[in-house]
This record gives sequence, C-alpha cells and structure tokens, in this order.
Amino acid sequence: MSQDRSQEAALPSTTSDRSPAAARRRTNQAARAAGTLATAALLLPLLGAAPPSEAQEASNAGLQHAFATAAAEYRVPQSVLLGVSYLQSRWDTHGGAPSVTGGYGPMHLTDARAALAGVAAHSEAEGDPRGDTSRPALAPKTKVPQNSQLPARLKSLTRAAELSGIPAEQLRSDPAANVRGGAALLASAQKALGKPLSSDPADWYGAIAKFSGADDTATAATYANDVFAVIHDGERRTTDAGQRVELAADRSLKPDAAQVRNMGLRKSDESGTECPPTVSCEWIPAPYEEFGDGDYGNHDLADRPNDQSIDYIVIHDTEATWDTTLQLVQDKTYLAWHYSLRSTDGHIAQHVKAKDVGWHAGNWYVNAKSLGLEHEGFLAEPDSWYTEEMYRASSRLVKYLAKKYDIPLDRQHILGHDNVPGTTTAGIKSMHTDPGPYWDWAHYFALMGKPFKATAGPKGGLVTVAPDFAGNKPVYTGCVKAGETCATHGSGAVRVYTAPSEDAPLIKDIGLRPGGEDSTTDVNDTGARLSTGQQYAVAERKGDWTAVWYLGQKAWFKNPKKHPTAVNAAGLVIAPKAGRTDVPVYGRAYPEKEAYPADITPQTVSPLPYKLLAGQRYVAGGRTTAEYFYSPTFDTTSHRVVRGKDVYYEIQFGHRVAYVRAADVQVLPSGA
Repeated sequence: MSQDRSQEAALPSTTSDRSPAAARRRTNQAARAAGTLATAALLLPLLGAAPPSEAQEASNAGLQHAFATAAAEYRVPQSVLLGVSYLQSRWDTHGGAPSVTGGYGPMHLTDARAALAGVAAHSEAEGDPRGDTSRPALAPKTKVPQNSQLPARLKSLTRAAELSGIPAEQLRSDPAANVRGGAALLASAQKALGKPLSSDPADWYGAIAKFSGADDTATAATYANDVFAVIHDGERRTTDAGQRVELAADRSLKPDAAQVRNMGLRKSDESGTECPPTVSCEWIPAPYEEFGDGDYGNHDLADRPNDQSIDYIVIHDTEATWDTTLQLVQDKTYLAWHYSLRSTDGHIAQHVKAKDVGWHAGNWYVNAKSLGLEHEGFLAEPDSWYTEEMYRASSRLVKYLAKKYDIPLDRQHILGHDNVPGTTTAGIKSMHTDPGPYWDWAHYFALMGKPFKATAGPKGGLVTVAPDFAGNKPVYTGCVKAGETCATHGSGAVRVYTAPSEDAPLIKDIGLRPGGEDSTTDVNDTGARLSTGQQYAVAERKGDWTAVWYLGQKAWFKNPKKHPTAVNAAGLVIAPKAGRTDVPVYGRAYPEKEAYPADITPQTVSPLPYKLLAGQRYVAGGRTTAEYFYSPTFDTTSHRVVRGKDVYYEIQFGHRVAYVRAADVQVLPSGA
C-alpha cells in the first residue's frame, strides 16, 4: 500500500473433440513446436544472418526443451504447460528471485513462507493518507495483522516437491526443475478431477483453473480463459535469461469450460461491482462508519462524476499479503481504496464505489479526483516481480475505468503512488514511493493498447522515457537493509545527473532534502528518477546523453542511440509568461480564498519549495479549474465542492507531477 503504503468462459464450451480433425490439429501443433528451432536454422542463412553456434543452439533450446521434456514426462500437453507458464511469468526466471507473493521460476511455484521470511509488514497509516487539513490527520491505531496460516495458493512449491520428488531448493533455483514441478501439479489436478491425461489441450480446462489456486468459480474460470487465449493466439519472446521460447498458435482450440462448474468452488459476490466482464471481480465493502469521538472511516461519500470529475487512476502496491490487505480495508479505523488485485490469479476485490472518495494517495486533491488500485506485493522486500495475470487483470480494469470516466491513458493521468505530489512542503517527505522502480509500466501500457512509441523526430522537443525493462538494471540499495545493494532486477526507471556522466552527482531534490544533501540510489529515493512513460522537455543533447528540465534543473540521463532509454515525442509544454523570472509550483489545484463560502475555512494556496524558471519548459498534462472537496464530517449534509476561478495546468515536473497557475504561464508547442 503503499502508504500512504463464476463468470462463464469467454471461449466456446464443448466436450472433448476426439474427431480426426482434432487429432490432426494436435499432430500439427506438436510438429510445429518441434520444428521451430530447425526451421529458424534453415532460414537464417537466407536472411543473411550467420547460423547460431552449437553453444547458442543449446542455450536457446534449453527452456523450450525443458517444457517439451516435462510435458512428455507428466503427459501434459506442451501448449498447456507453455500457456500456464506464460500467464504466470512470461517464461522469465528472474534469476531465481521470488515474485511479490513468493512464486519462483517460470511456473511461479509459490513458497511464500520461505520467500517472505523476515519481510516486515508495512502500515498504510504512515503519514496522512487522507491529506486534508479540514479535519485532524488520520492516524489509525490498527496494527498490520500477521497471518500464521498460508492458503494453498501460496505454497504450491511444497506440493510440487511432494509430487515430483525434486527438492524444494532445486524447484526454486533450477528453471527446468521448476517446469517439471509445474507439470506435476497440472497432471495431479487433472487426475483429481477424474480426467484422463489427454493429449488434447481442450480437455485441461479444469486442471488449469485448479492450478490458479483460486477458491471461487469466477476467478478460476477467468484464469483458465486467459491461458487458453494465450494458446489460441500463440506467443514468442526472448526471456530475461536470453532464451527464445515459442508457443505456436492453436486457433481451432475449443476448451471444455463446463469443467469448472463441478469443482466445488465458492461463488463470489459480484453484485454491485464496477468491473469489465473480462475480469473476476468481487464486492468486499470498506466500512463507512463512525467510531471514537465523532471520528469516522475509512473513505468519504460523494457523487462523482456528477459533483467532481475523476481525472486520475493511482497504482499502488499493498505492502502486505492478500488476506492482510482485506482485513485492513475492512477496518473502519483504517483507510480505504477502490480496488485490490491479487497476484497469483488476478482476482479483483472492489471496496469503494467509484462515485466515492477513497483515502489512499496522501494528497486530498488527488484523492478527490482519483480511483485507487492496490496490487498485492512489496515494493522492495524482497526484490520481486509481479505476475502476468495480475498485470493483465489490472490493465483491463484500468482501460475500462479510463473509458468510463474519460481519463486519458497516459502517465500524467495513470499515476504511480510515487508520482503523486505532496500537498505542501511539509508533506513531501512523507509521500509514498510505490509501486516503485520494478513495476513494468511499458508492458502495462502495451496490454492496454497504448505502447510507448516515438511520435516525433529529434525536433519534436520532448522525450518519452522508454528503457528496455529487462535489460535496464540500475543498481539500487536499501531493499532489505539501508545501504545494502539490492538484487539485480529489471527496472522501468532511469537516473538523472547534474552533468552528462555517470560519475557526476545525481540531481538534488530540495523538497526531499531541504539541506541540499545529495540524492541516493536507495530504492525509495525518487529525487533523481525518471519513470517509463513519463514525458519531459529536452534541454540539450550531447552524444549518448540527453538533458531534460526536471525540478527546476537541467538533468542528464544516458540515452545511447544503440540502446535508447527514451524516444522522441511532440506535444504542448508550459513555460513562464514573458517577463517572469520564475513561477511557483503547487502540489494541488485549490481555489483562491474568495471562492470559499463563509462557513468553510479556505485551504491555503501553498506553493512547494520548487520554482519553474525562465527558459525552462515542462510537459503539459491537462488544464483544470480549481476545486476543493469539503467533507470533514461523517454527516454528509455539509459536504460540498468549492469551485474557484483560478485555472491550473498539471505538469510533469520531477518524478512526481505538479501544478502551476495558468495566469503565470504560457502554453507552447514543444518544437517552438
């Protein structure tokens, strides 16, 4: 957390297809899979490329061969094994590091107790997640619950070890062994359902649904649908270990989706949820209740978008396990967000209606105009990764909400919690840093159909940050202990320096460090960090380096032509009006004093310690009229939205967004 921290199958349902056509399809699929590498070797000379060496062939065939071998050993169709693995890890091994829920290897075999041993649970109550001075700062006394019992979905590696006879440590560290363990689980699930070890992938719908670990019909079915969608479309990619893996498309596939109905799973409460039909979504409400001396929690009732527009979606990670997260959001003395997403299977729980205001972002202006999504996981303890199924479920939800509320699908409206500004200078240090540098924004936006691509040549005047996530591995510290180097990990973040050299000091953030101390490589230090998808105005280019305007400074990042970390773009930029030497920067777009009625104390229009200086430009994220949602009491009678005459522009100012008054600035095309 950031701070602050069964639907029916979409694919046709049929009984197993034992026809000659199905047999031919299975034979052809096996032949395509077996012939992939050989065909590639024959084509390379024709394409003018040298054929791979024997060592290269062995390396490239390694994981693909592991899937074929495990499929044969446990009599699981290879496409099923590949499809399940892709939906879990996209076939990546992550160097043996566990996922955010303790899943290891390409099959995401879970051993949460081993993976999360020693990981401290964090409270969302640090700072003030509400971020509004009209009432006392929220300071819940709730302690993060510690769960002693783990559900089966978080200990599948133990079961895989029992079934396969492979030691747990080998299942964690050896990708081939991990694949065998996953195959053993699938075969066991198929047998437990009373199904034969069929060579037809269509017969494995129930086993795949069971592999998800979901305890409800809708989630199990959605997971199986997604696996079969991968098999239907086919996939190929080079993994994080440099291995090429391919799953041939099987477009005639018709799975037996009826199997999931007889698995004895519970039926979740989908009534009242606001989710697309392509995800599994359950209503687990956060309580709007009074307690203590007239205090209340853990969100505010509103009537959005009728009384206020919804302009942002804020991405968080929970900093707690799923069960703990649900306990916290149902505590009236705690805080609430709109949706939680589960790592192992992409299941979604909705807690607050979109019309109402959650307490999640630490900035009341952003809270009042956003939806908050918490993703099960930990920013940095351990250095970990998010499952493909959670990325897919989240991307579908965000795309649905963005369309419903007319929210632009860009990085100035789809924010990480680490992109939300402090409301005042005093609040900057307490702002949260999740989901952190290990969230794959590029993949996330590609799933939403909005990949980050070049939209201009060098004269466009802007850059969109777009490093290769797998290959971009900056050193971070502080994941487990302060100053200690974190495990090597792909990242969507790029560091900025005071000069075009990695030996130069990092850019300073006077909001985080008023004394002028240097920024650091700590995983939670956002003072000198660009994030994938963010756009900045170019200040200068020099060789392999590009400078952008950032926190009122010229900030350099390495951007070599052969391995670029950004692409060129065009758009509108904000600059000080002619004659202005500097312009104040704000963390919220609040109305002028005169706009407030007599019975409401005006909120201070308080600038942050930064300045937008003459000669500098920042990317414009949108134009908005000043607003303040007044709601300090449980009784909603006095609640209202105060609207002013002041107009603001949102800008990408540093790692976090900020606001400037329209009266102080001018809007220009980036190439001007």
